[in-house]
Amino acid sequence: MALVGALCSTLLAATGFTNKHLRVLIAGLLGSDYRPNQMTYDLRRLRLAGLIRRLPHSNRYHVTADGIRIAVFYTKVYNRLLVPLTAADPPQAPPQLRQALRTLDRHVKDSIDRAHLATTASNLTQM
Repeated sequence: MALVGALCSTLLAATGFTNKHLRVLIAGLLGSDYRPNQMTYDLRRLRLAGLIRRLPHSNRYHVTADGIRIAVFYTKVYNRLLVPLTAADPPQAPPQLRQALRTLDRHVKDSIDRAHLATTASNLTQM
């Protein structure tokens, strides 16, 4: 979440960023150490997913248009939906919020179960 939040920074989107600058920002958001090798790994994954691109002949990266859209969307879903729903789980929360959280949990579990079945079926057909 800290990595996506850091990508949402308009300064980074406008000027690009380096491994070191993004790592410092993420460490601040996490409130703990974030090692250079972790940052390198995360930058590689973001680049391969097309969310960032490396600027030619430099050690700077730029957030792509898709990267900005996905980072903003993920941050909004997390802050506006997941945080309030998980905070609403205690018994004193209104029944509608508790039911919404149970429904979300069920759908996520069902999606994970279907993905595991699809992976298992795919592995069996390859044998």
